[in-house]
Amino acid sequence: RPLNPGNFLVHAVSNIICSIVFGDRFDYEDEKFLALIDWIEENNNLQTSIQTQLYNFFPTVMDYLPGPHQKLIKNFEKVDKFTTDIVMEHQKTLDPSCPRDFIDSFLNKMEQEKGNDDSKFTVETLSRTTLDLFLAGTGTTSITLRFAILILHKYPEIV
Repeated sequence: RPLNPGNFLVHAVSNIICSIVFGDRFDYEDEKFLALIDWIEENNNLQTSIQTQLYNFFPTVMDYLPGPHQKLIKNFEKVDKFTTDIVMEHQKTLDPSCPRDFIDSFLNKMEQEKGNDDSKFTVETLSRTTLDLFLAGTGTTSITLRFAILILHKYPEIV
């Protein structure tokens, strides 16, 4: 029977990234997790629209025009808030002697760099880096796995 492993792969890859970055994984039925995946998937689809591409060149003008790029911006803000909330929670529960994940390690490095005015270890950098790891890793890894499964299906003698 035909099977599309796309959703399963996206959820699995996202959960692995969550466990590394956030120190915890989500249940596959968790509403927050599913909403996060939906926002990311929707943004992946919206990035191909001409309005979104024009937004990259004319952001000031496009801010005032309707179109799918407005939805992309809202989704990005939701994902950003999701990661920022987790970073803030980690700041409250941080145990410097026992880092749980990437965020805790970054927070420890921020503490070490506290007196350095040129340090790039800031809360904003942490939030953006966390967001980048999650967004970049989820899409590219799950797509790579989809193609690998497709190739293995087409050439079963490889296995």
